[in-house]
Amino acid sequence: METIENKVVIITGASRGIGAAGARAFKAAGARVVLAARDEAALNEVAKEIGGALVVPTDVSDSDSVRSMVDRTLSEYGRLDAAFNNAGANYALRPVAEIPEEEFDQTLAVNLRGTFLCMKHEIKAMLANGGGAIVNMASTAGLGSAPGLASYVAAKHGVVGLTKAAANDYADKGIRINALAPGPIFTDPRMDPQQVGRWVPMQRVGRPEEVAAVAVWLCSDDASYITGAILPVDGGKLARSA
Repeated sequence: METIENKVVIITGASRGIGAAGARAFKAAGARVVLAARDEAALNEVAKEIGGALVVPTDVSDSDSVRSMVDRTLSEYGRLDAAFNNAGANYALRPVAEIPEEEFDQTLAVNLRGTFLCMKHEIKAMLANGGGAIVNMASTAGLGSAPGLASYVAAKHGVVGLTKAAANDYADKGIRINALAPGPIFTDPRMDPQQVGRWVPMQRVGRPEEVAAVAVWLCSDDASYITGAILPVDGGKLARSA
């Protein structure tokens, strides 16, 4: 049985998609959840749906905002046990030479810098509490590549490397740090799940709940000997391309 009950968990990007699914999954497992994203109204809707949570509007690309998120958590609960760093951003498909510099910078600011800033402040709080667990959001694009996604691929490769480096830094200090690498997940109504699912060995796209369940498990005591892992949740997509 997963041991997550009463743990204090921050979930970034919690206003929609996998983040909102994570809020539901952690809450259902008995955790005390902190919901963070830029859209406060959407966060309040998620908090209402799951029966209550601490809502902290946060811009993960801004260090002061992330620090405030962690400080609010400590003020409310007195500790931080786990974090699901899910906030991310993506943009239109473009070949490398056509990507606006501002777009490249913003993609890295949210996906990579945001992950770094979250870990930087979360780890300090966890060290004071004697340990914890962090799950970062990478992607199968962080373990391979895809046409037109250069900035996103670069950011997610960075998340993979950052996760492994941080896991080594804190493995002997009681903090486990892992990342998820989802394949195609049905989070956008514009996606045609049947068409996209044809390219997945399981012949379907994933559900946000399937990713969230793995995040809960990695933050639980049942995953106590796992750190520095990049775990695909992709219906076999990477196995086919290997």
